[in-house]
Order: sequence, then C-alpha cells, then structure tokens
Amino acid sequence: MTGTPDLPSVVAPPVADVRPTVRRFHGDEFTDDYEWLRDVEDPDVLALLEAENAYTEARTAHLADLRETIFGEIKARTRETDLSVPVRHGDWWYLTRTVEGLSYAIRSRCPATPADWTPPAVEAGVEAPGEHVLLDSNVLADGHEFFSLGAFSLTDDDAMLAYSTDTTGDERYTIRFRDLRTGEELADEIPGTSGGATWSAGGTHVFYTTVDDAWRPHRVWRHRLGTPVSDDVLVHEETDERFFTGIGRTQSEKYLVIVASSKVTSETRLLPADDPEGDFRVVLPRATGVEYSVEHAIVGGQDVLLLLHNDGAADFELVAFDLEPVLTTPLSSARDGRVVVAADPGMRLEDVDVFARHLFVSYRRAALTRLGVLKIDAERTETGGFGEMREVDFDEELFSCGLGANAEWDQPLIRIGVGSFVTPSSVLDLDPDTFETHLRKQAEVLGGYDPADYVQHRSWATADDGTRVPVSVVARADTPRDGTAPALLYGYGAYEISIDPGMSVARLSLLDRGFVFAVAHVRGGGEMGRAWYDGGKMAQKRNSFTDFVAAAHHLVDEGWTSHDRLVAEGGSAGGLLMGAVANLAPDAFRGVLAAVPFVDALTTILDPSMPLTVIEWDEWGDPLHDPEVYAYMKSYTPYENVQARPYPAILAVTSLQDTRVSVVEPAKWVARLRATATGDAPILLKTEMHAGHGGVSGRYDSWRERAFELAWIIDTAAAPG
Repeated sequence: MTGTPDLPSVVAPPVADVRPTVRRFHGDEFTDDYEWLRDVEDPDVLALLEAENAYTEARTAHLADLRETIFGEIKARTRETDLSVPVRHGDWWYLTRTVEGLSYAIRSRCPATPADWTPPAVEAGVEAPGEHVLLDSNVLADGHEFFSLGAFSLTDDDAMLAYSTDTTGDERYTIRFRDLRTGEELADEIPGTSGGATWSAGGTHVFYTTVDDAWRPHRVWRHRLGTPVSDDVLVHEETDERFFTGIGRTQSEKYLVIVASSKVTSETRLLPADDPEGDFRVVLPRATGVEYSVEHAIVGGQDVLLLLHNDGAADFELVAFDLEPVLTTPLSSARDGRVVVAADPGMRLEDVDVFARHLFVSYRRAALTRLGVLKIDAERTETGGFGEMREVDFDEELFSCGLGANAEWDQPLIRIGVGSFVTPSSVLDLDPDTFETHLRKQAEVLGGYDPADYVQHRSWATADDGTRVPVSVVARADTPRDGTAPALLYGYGAYEISIDPGMSVARLSLLDRGFVFAVAHVRGGGEMGRAWYDGGKMAQKRNSFTDFVAAAHHLVDEGWTSHDRLVAEGGSAGGLLMGAVANLAPDAFRGVLAAVPFVDALTTILDPSMPLTVIEWDEWGDPLHDPEVYAYMKSYTPYENVQARPYPAILAVTSLQDTRVSVVEPAKWVARLRATATGDAPILLKTEMHAGHGGVSGRYDSWRERAFELAWIIDTAAAPG
C-alpha cells in the first residue's frame, strides 16, 4: 500500500505481550490486553519501546538519503545566523540572536536613546554598539539532552532577570536570578515550578506557580529576593481540580493578576503591584459557564477595569468599570459594565491589549484573525472614553495577524505581526493614530523563494449534517488539479484552538515536490467562533471526525488529490482525530501521521489521578460518573475501536517524558493495531527517549525530526523524493 520496498523476512515488528486486564464501568466490560504498558519504569516496557524504535528505523532505512536531503533543504532555506527585531523596554533595546551551528537562542540588549522609537539597525552576526549578552541558552543547555527556556522576566528597572529552565522535558522548571548590572548569578534558586516568573513593582518579590501530582498548576507563591525558598509564602491555592491557576501583570504593570480557569469558567484576583505583600481581591466571583479576563486602562486620569466576558455573549463582549471600587467590593455581574465593544455573533473577541492611548482588540471573523484599534479619549463620555473600533487591513485572501512584542505601556508605535501560508511573517510598527506602518523585518527564506510561485486558497467542504467546513489549501501555482498530486491534510479540532495561516520553511520540501497542503478547520477548534467550538466537543465530538473526513473527500472532489495519495496528520488532541478517522474512514487516506496522539482517551479520562484528567471533563465529558458519556466516548475513542480491517500506513511519534499525553497511549494503540488490523500497511512507533510533549529540543534536532516525518509522508504518498 505504500512505496516501502520489500524487506528481509528477519525484519519483523515487535509483538507486545498480551497481559489482559478488565476495565469495568457502568455495567460495561472491556478487556485491555496492553494496559501493562503504562508502567514506563518497567524494563519490559522500555525494551519494547527501544525495539519499536529499531523496527521503525529498519522499515524506514531506505529513506535515510531523503531525510538527509530534506534536512539540508530546511537548513539551506534558513538564515541560521539571524536576529529578532529589537524590542524597547525602559532604556534598552532587547534582541534575540541565533548563530549558525548553535541550537539555541542568545538574548542580549543594547542602550536606547530616550526619544528614539526606531529600532536600531542591528545586523546578523555583528555586535551592536553597547550590546552585551544577557542569557546564552547554548551555555545553559550544555551537557543536557533536552533544554527548554521558560521565563525570561525583567524587573521594571531592567536591573534583574528571572529565568527558568527545564532539562528533562517534564515541564517542571527551576527559576534562577541574574543581576544584569554585574552578570552575577544570585544564590536564590526555586525548583519544581511551572516555569513562569512575575516580578512585583520595585523588583523586591517574584511570584510563581507550582503543580500538583496531576501536573495541574494549583498554587501561587511569593518569593522575596535574597531569602530562602523555604520562607516563600503561599498566596493562592486552587482547590477545585477543574481549575488551573497562574499569575501575571496588567500591561500597564500597575496590577498583579491571579487567574484561575477551567475549560468553561474563570475567576480573577487583583493586587496593586507596588503592594506585593497585600491581599489579592476577587474581581468577579466564579459562576459556572462565565469566562472573563481583565486589563487596566487609564481614562482621563482615572483607573478603568476592562473586562472581556461571555456572560450572555457567546462570542464575548468588552465592557468597562471604574477600577478603584473593585479593590474592595467584587463585581456582581459582568453585564453591568459600560459596553466598549458590543457582542456580535460571528465575531469572536479573543483578547485585549491596552496601551496609554489606545486599545487593541484581537478577534476572528470568517475563520481569520483580525486586529481592531480604539483610541482612548476621555472627551467621549457617551462611549465611556473609548473611540470607535477601526480594523487593520491586510491585503491577502488568507492571513494571520496579531500583536507583536510590546514591552512599554506608553509608546508611540505598536508592534504587530502578519503572515500567511505563502508570505513569510512580517514585523511591523503601526502608528495607531494614522495607521501608517513601518516594516521592520520580514522573515527571510533563502534559496530564491518567491511567494508568487505558490497559491493559497480558502475552500469549503460540506459535512454530513450540511455544515460548511472551512479548508485552507496551499500549493505551487503549477500544481495540477487532475487528482494526481500527493497531499497532506492537517487537523486539530479541540480546546477552541485555531490553526491559522502561517509560512513553514519545512513545508516547502513538500510543496516543491508537488504536494498540496491543506488544513481542515474542523468543529472543536475556534476558527468560526464559540458555537464552532461547542459543535465539536462533549456529546458533539464526532463532528470533528466527520468534518475531517468530509474535508478529505472535498479535496479529492476538487481535483487536488486522490485518496490513494492523501496523508493525514495531527498531534495531541489532533492525534485523537487521526486515530478516530483511521477507524472511521481508513480508505480515505494512504497514511496517517499521529504525533503524541491522545488515542487512549477514555482510559485516561476515567482515572482522576492521572495528570490533567479532571480539568478535561469540561472538554470531553465525565465518563467516570456519567454512563452516557462513557458510552459515547467508547464509541469513538481510537484504541477501543480498532477493527479487523485494512488500515492506512501509520506512523505514531511520541516522547518518553511527555506529561500531557503519556507514551502509553500510542504504545497501546500500535500494539492493538498490529494484533487486529489486516492488510500489509506498515504500522510504526517512534519514541523520543529524551523529550516531552513538544518533542526534541534544539533547532537542528527539531529539523532532523521533521525531516524524518516528511520523508515518511513523501514515501507513503508515493511521491517523488
């Protein structure tokens, strides 16, 4: 079924031992032959994973040259020695550099001229006047097989840096502190944190979060610089297992904000940032189904609380309150606020960023991101001191836009970003009064890349229930529309996460080999507003799967590809999508690539002791206590529904240290597929033994990993290498 050549008979797939256990819930019994694989400290489990890696390597050995070629293509198209556009904070311009041959970024700064908001003309590989390195992740990563930088947080006066690192992939970070005036590393060290670090005004205290045994951030702590960690003070503990908690500051830096949120409900607490040992005050008590976020504005010299909420406004509305009273008495209802941006069905308000003289509202309409600007004008009393919203225009059919890195409250130019499937991402500075833009940088694609050689297109598939499903398509302009082109169809469809247009250097290795790349914006994502999300979760989860299959058929019907040249890809919750569509419509795909796939979802969500389970009940339902939810989930979860039928070629990739989707899920799924499926399509499992949910760290290792996957996709679709 694939282009894989015949292999010697000695290359046989590993066979997992059958060690049956019986799962009993709500009068139902399910015999699970492979639950024993959950114990990743069992030598037998580790031996099986290593055997699977060896088998995958043997079955893909013929792709070694192609993998190396693709890695070389990615490398050749990438400006390896590069830098970011400098960002102004206080008296400094901050920038990030990459250097050819080094895997990780280097962060530095150079002095700013007080009145000059034009970023300095810094060159790649050339040190700017007065520039000095603040943090070199290559040095921090030395000696570790995995490295991730979490926090990079500056005090208001730019004197101190709090940063955090993870060197195993389990997403538990150690916070450290560096005096940027001297380069000295402080003795303070806080292990086992969630990664973030938020300074108080004055830089005397830092706030951070820790996780419980289920990997849920549930406690907020206060650390006074220069004191033992054992003296740190617990300032908030979230006891409801459905809620995560975190801490940050308003964009004005005037208030500290603690946010506790489940999938459907949120609650926020405020504290003046210059009173770090004070008591946080609840803004609006939590009410099931009401989500909100807050920001701070100053209108006519008065503090104003901006509240973005969905109480009676499914796609959210932005309202304003006088802030001072909230510090003593919580609000009784979000609906009591002065309307700044009214709710508009089909226009999903997602975020608000506040500056001294303007508000920026991020929203989406018709499955595309949008950016609106409102002027703060105290004279406009009829609108509460805010002008009419004006949308920033971008001249492409498909695009992604949003706020960029803005570190100052009062700045004349606002950093924004825009890009598309065919246009490399651009960094612009926008004058919010005149809407004049200044292009600061466009990502460079080496090797003669010309956007005119490619086309992007929005199409609409028709789902089983008649719903129109957006499908984004990108290909070379000369790609034939006669069904002969190979294609990759990507999907996610959960948590209201949207898959927006974006340029990918690695993807060019597919497009230039004649591939069509498409994204199925299935229900369960956020592309079309809150109703779109609700239509693909809980008891409507099947819509995500049938939407994806409809998109696959649509690509074929439009002549973009044929089913025997179409590969599907998705990761995490999108990996559940992959497993489900492989069961639902195996003939629709030549191959399925499932990354860190959530394919044993029912087993996981039945066990509240497992990481992140309880909070997931608001996304999938609670099968532990509700027999109808149990039956519905069992009807679609990939592991339970593997059948004795031919399957497309399958490649599952996972990581041993993944705390979000355990390696046991793809391991069990592959074992059951091998034991049950008919046909001769290869079923492969590849496990990174030193990585977490995001895969390997370091850009070169990441490129090699993607080259491995792309070579498999090309081979599976029988495309020219």
